[in-house]
Amino acid sequence: MNKSELEERLINFAVLIIDIVNEMPNTKAGNHLSGQLVRSGTSPALNYGEAQSGESRKDFIHKIKIVLKELRETFVCLKIIYKANLYKSEKKIQIVLKENNELISIFVKSVETAQKNMEKIS
Repeated sequence: MNKSELEERLINFAVLIIDIVNEMPNTKAGNHLSGQLVRSGTSPALNYGEAQSGESRKDFIHKIKIVLKELRETFVCLKIIYKANLYKSEKKIQIVLKENNELISIFVKSVETAQKNMEKIS
């Protein structure tokens, strides 16, 4: 997968997060978690874009780690929403949880690879 395909995947993930958020109930818990989810769930695409123009390899790794951190936060938030039944479409929740998990795996590997490459240069 190249950089533009991964960026597109992150953008599609963010759009799916927005769809889920827009369908969440207008309750105290729904509003709190939807606010949290929209922030953490759209952040990976934005931070990945920023990582592409990293000032150094170290800066790139730092920004990719932020992407990973936000993906992990999103995953936990989605699990809470799922367990609390704060969603309209179970199918969308299952799709986004699967995609979230796959993106986490991709970025764990990206961080490992980038760090190994940086060590080879040092």
